Amino acid sequence: MTTRPHPTLSRRSVLRGSAALGLAAALPARAQESTAPAEDEAPEIVQRNIAGFRAHRWQDHFDTLRGGAILVDIQARNLHFWSDDESVFRIYPTSVPLSPDLTRLGRTSVVQKVVGPSWRPTPSMIKRNPEWPAFVPPGPDNPLGTHALYLSWTYYRIHGTHDTRKIGRPSSNGCVGLYNEDIQELFELATVGTQVLLI
Repeated sequence: MTTRPHPTLSRRSVLRGSAALGLAAALPARAQESTAPAEDEAPEIVQRNIAGFRAHRWQDHFDTLRGGAILVDIQARNLHFWSDDESVFRIYPTSVPLSPDLTRLGRTSVVQKVVGPSWRPTPSMIKRNPEWPAFVPPGPDNPLGTHALYLSWTYYRIHGTHDTRKIGRPSSNGCVGLYNEDIQELFELATVGTQVLLI
């Protein structure tokens, strides 16, 4: 097993390092900070992207690790991966859906793996955001990032993102987003058929 060097200490490396250590104490689900307003302005609320890393045991959620297992904890905003032989365990910080009505929980599986995915908004996304383009090809403007794991649920993906501000906060229309470097690693670890549970 190789480790990636972390030459500088950043918020991202701290989040990832905390996850790798399986930090059991969950951080607050959302931190907010207000700035001092000018006399004629309302206070500005700034949302911070904080993920509460809560380590899970696979035995509490899956009967077997055959094919590997992915557990997405929506409240803690992280994704766990276990390989089928238990030799690999990873925790990644994630983005999660914006609201409960966009969140789907339950069991699904990886049905397709795509490098350089293209993106089409769903009919409900177009209804909420008519100004969005009908199609975005692979590239830096693509909301699915560099890699995507397509799930058996229509329209649902575990994918990367070029907008790193989204990680650790509710920011998606239903999918689970990871840093591009994290989805690239997960993409290599997961297989078609890997079981997925969102809780």
